[in-house]
Amino acid sequence: MFDTVGLMRGFPPPAGSQVTIANMQDGPWNRWAFRNMRRLLPTANVWRGDGECAELPVASVHLDDVEFESATGGTRTVREMLDEGFTDGFVVLHEGAIASERYAAGVEAHEPHLLMSVTKSFAGSLAGIVAGRGLLSPEDLVTDIVPEVTGSAYDGARVRHVLDMSVSMDYDEDYENPQSDVALLDVAAGWRPAREGAPDNLRDYIPSMRKAGGEHGVAFHYVSTNTDLLGWILERVSGTDFATLLSREIWQSMGAEFDAYVTVDRLGAPQTDGGLCVATRDLARFGLLHLQHGVMQGRRIVPEEWIRDFRENGDAEAWDRGSFAEFLPGFHYRSKWYTDRRDPHRPCLGLGIHGQFLFVDPVAGVVIAKHSSHPRPADEAYFDDTVRAFEAIAHALAG
Repeated sequence: MFDTVGLMRGFPPPAGSQVTIANMQDGPWNRWAFRNMRRLLPTANVWRGDGECAELPVASVHLDDVEFESATGGTRTVREMLDEGFTDGFVVLHEGAIASERYAAGVEAHEPHLLMSVTKSFAGSLAGIVAGRGLLSPEDLVTDIVPEVTGSAYDGARVRHVLDMSVSMDYDEDYENPQSDVALLDVAAGWRPAREGAPDNLRDYIPSMRKAGGEHGVAFHYVSTNTDLLGWILERVSGTDFATLLSREIWQSMGAEFDAYVTVDRLGAPQTDGGLCVATRDLARFGLLHLQHGVMQGRRIVPEEWIRDFRENGDAEAWDRGSFAEFLPGFHYRSKWYTDRRDPHRPCLGLGIHGQFLFVDPVAGVVIAKHSSHPRPADEAYFDDTVRAFEAIAHALAG
């Protein structure tokens, strides 16, 4: 593990321990940054409201010794996965009760932690709520809602293509290439230093997406910008900013314990592809909402048919033709959620780089939330072992 004790200590901190937008996504600086994004960037608060939080009773279960087969061979335990996985926060719910909860040294349970692309799953469920109210249809043409993207890769694309990452476009999502398209997305969002000639806000960046040969809807192509466009769509059709919409429709209704927040660009546009920051227990509550078919505290929040649809109706053929088929064989992706078709329980997941996870197993009645600050954006062996560990936990709790 990295030693983060000295980071951002002192007034001012010594140069070598300062966390900035230039290093905040790199280890070891990300171990501080991911819990302090609002000290680095402008943000919009997601108010929890003044109601009671949804109770999570404690029914502790010893899970450290649960074993799973590692992707690299041999047997590993949950404890090893957590100790070696740069874990910041970890909560396991079974039948609505906390079976396990732990935090890294120096991490407080109340601290919102960056979700990276698990944010996308929140945007997907908000889309379901808005669609359920008749304000949006997955079959709507994107350019009818946001005409500003006319002439871009989004010509002819429908909201369903944006939801399912099946827009045909020329885009490089290589997190470790500073010249990639996703690096320019970070510049536009304020997550990296400004560059000459590059858009300095999201609403100028999104229309610059380049067309590719082929039709929309044929193959899965992971493009984070699609979800920033979804955030724009949600704001446009609802007439409400994303943070307020999330607060009103999900955060207050599900009984969140703490306020959340989302990073915004210099003009206030939300980074709905990865900028949401929430406490780990509240991430678990969001998973519980979906485990309970969209109902929390006796109140319908997400349409049940929307949840059933993303679990059952993902396009397996589009996935198998797509950019993640080798990395995650046997999955599908729909409405910003992954489903593991290999597991007979068919768990659904929200996934984010640097080790952010939300795992929902409807058969075992298990939700697992994990915040991390892995030094690399995507380590395939670490990622695969984490999912294997979660599935082992779920099957063990299911008996």
